Amino acid sequence: MSNSENEIFPFKILALDIGGSTVKATVLDQEGRMLQDYKKAETPKDATPKSVLETIQTLVKEFQNYDRISVGFPGYVKKGIVLTAPNLGTDAWKGTNFNKLIRDMLTKPVRIVNDADMQGLAVVSGKGLEMVITLGTGFGTALLQDGHLLPHIELAHHNVTKHSTYDDYVGDHALRNKGDEKWNRRMKRILAMLKTVFNYDRLYIGGGNADKLTFKLDENVTIVSNKDGIKGGSKLWQLDENLFMKSSIIQS
Repeated sequence: MSNSENEIFPFKILALDIGGSTVKATVLDQEGRMLQDYKKAETPKDATPKSVLETIQTLVKEFQNYDRISVGFPGYVKKGIVLTAPNLGTDAWKGTNFNKLIRDMLTKPVRIVNDADMQGLAVVSGKGLEMVITLGTGFGTALLQDGHLLPHIELAHHNVTKHSTYDDYVGDHALRNKGDEKWNRRMKRILAMLKTVFNYDRLYIGGGNADKLTFKLDENVTIVSNKDGIKGGSKLWQLDENLFMKSSIIQS
């Protein structure tokens, strides 16, 4: 579907944000405005594809007036197929065609991207190289150039110390076990590294733990809310379908 067709035929989008602790949902118009109240449910402790689908089905019962579905997923998704899901359980998810499962369950066209990528589409200015990180159960990242989503990099799996990945070092588990003060020192180190490695024009920080940051941020760093992030669901359907298919990140 082309952008011009989207403009001629307005539609409503069910936006789902699947996290390690909660699953969130709302219905958006094509401009990203919420048409129904934002709702959430706890992510199942045994977060298999089946249990997550059941949670989604219960959560969206009141959301019946929508035409398309956008999903932010906490892992690497390629053409609708899950390759990694570290905070849900990669062993249970790897190889799952989650696009097809949701499409079959809710009978609407579906687009899926990494959850940080979906947040990035919602919050960036569209000027220059912009980076989004999410601080929640794990550590999510997205990169966009002039508003265009770049191929996803699972930086969370990369070692930041000899024995710790980014997820291990500053994820929710580290925050609980090390405490706010030490976690903030770690985050200060992480932000300095990202600034040097990526040379971004602007950095956006989202996720449930973003409000735990206590040190002064650079002028080109902005804290964004989860509600802002889910609005990226509308942007997924504004992107050219052929470009999305060629990028190998999504399947409509």
